[in-house]
Amino acid sequence: MSDERTYFNEMLDEAGAPRQCYSRLAKWLEDKPANFLSRKSKDAETIFRRLGITFAVYGADEATERLIPFDPIPRIISAAEWRRLSAGIDQRVRALNAFLHDIYHRQEILRAGRIPADLILQNEAFLPEMAGFTPARKVYSHIIGTDLVRVSENEFYVLEDNTRTPSGVSYMMENRETMMRLFPELFQTHHVANVEQYPENLLQTLESVAPDPSKSSQTIVVLTPGIYNSAYFEHAFLADSMGVELVEGRDLFVDAGHVYMRTTREPQQVDVIYRRIDDAFLDPLTFNPDSMLGVPGLFDAYRAGNVTICNAPGTGIADDKAIYAYVPDIIEFYTGQKPILNNVPTWNCSRPDDLAYVLDNLEDIVVKEVHGSGGYGMLIGPTASKREIVEFRKVLETNPTNYIAQPTLALSACPTHVASGVAPRHVDLRPFVLIGDQVRITPGGLTRVALKKGSLVVNSSQGGGTKDTWVLED
Repeated sequence: MSDERTYFNEMLDEAGAPRQCYSRLAKWLEDKPANFLSRKSKDAETIFRRLGITFAVYGADEATERLIPFDPIPRIISAAEWRRLSAGIDQRVRALNAFLHDIYHRQEILRAGRIPADLILQNEAFLPEMAGFTPARKVYSHIIGTDLVRVSENEFYVLEDNTRTPSGVSYMMENRETMMRLFPELFQTHHVANVEQYPENLLQTLESVAPDPSKSSQTIVVLTPGIYNSAYFEHAFLADSMGVELVEGRDLFVDAGHVYMRTTREPQQVDVIYRRIDDAFLDPLTFNPDSMLGVPGLFDAYRAGNVTICNAPGTGIADDKAIYAYVPDIIEFYTGQKPILNNVPTWNCSRPDDLAYVLDNLEDIVVKEVHGSGGYGMLIGPTASKREIVEFRKVLETNPTNYIAQPTLALSACPTHVASGVAPRHVDLRPFVLIGDQVRITPGGLTRVALKKGSLVVNSSQGGGTKDTWVLED
């Protein structure tokens, strides 16, 4: 359990007065009747249910399709705070793309001894098939979700870099659309940076990395595993918002080194594939031979430079949790600058000294699977039972290289609508970044909120919710 006395309250200062960027919202909340937010929450749920904004939960006993709980109180970030955050994010994503180019080419960072070679070359996220290949504009990870947490007024940490197939941007956009419907008067009193341009920016980014960007018209598709994927709503949402086709592997084929889409008329050559399926399933001829989701021959067409895959295969090595501890070194190595945004101190359990420390302090730290996501396969020591700690210790001792550990941070909290009224709940933030002909960072991002009192787990699969994020303009 986090210490409720020590977290940073984003709305209220130490004296209990609203911080400047929250002053109008605080006054607005004071003026509303007791049942106002409850009614608005029900209205929001009706909107989400009508639109079909759901996510799948694998292995759950209850229905697999759920609505993500939506909190109607926005999170507010000042213009000055956002300038610092966006500068740090920009620095980070450029360095990560430089890192990806390096490890698939000269591997200078390994030669310099800044990262242990085995940590890269023996990592399942590293794809030898990408060695020597340079994608368009040297961009490997075109869409990145950088997870941030705040612990004090001026202190933010990066929890992880999602460089493979980050999700959640559709919820960011639908949250904003819902807020504008429910509270138009609030937007009139705040200068909120808009997020509505994301699909247009995404389309421009994808077009800019086509094999032949000079073509007057690019054919772009979103490749989905299908309707049973947990993020299928988002795949369909993005394809529709960009005005491009949503396809499955069976809708595409390779002929003479080019990728084509089946249509009711004649096949149409595809220039860019925004893939939302994992590396292993992209091409059964190159990767998993049992894959029914990918396109036979796709990787050869990609290596021939006849189609662009976004994000590139092999980008997972940049957000692997074992590599995370080295990101500050990566930033310094490729930019010559100190990181603007801090990493969380991390113990790599593959190192004997780190493992010994982690085993001695399981009750106080967070342990994560190197390839885990969604809040699964992790131990939050302060909230775990003695039995859970004993069982996790056995797993950790059996396979230590599969885990990292971090201290338990006192995540900042934002005002949140709960059954008893308005109360602080812990939050994180996932800004979305697009990298192509330029770096485009959407103001704000997706704020995830732990709805249970004292909980630090914000993942929707673990009972967390989301809220709209407002970046105020000067």
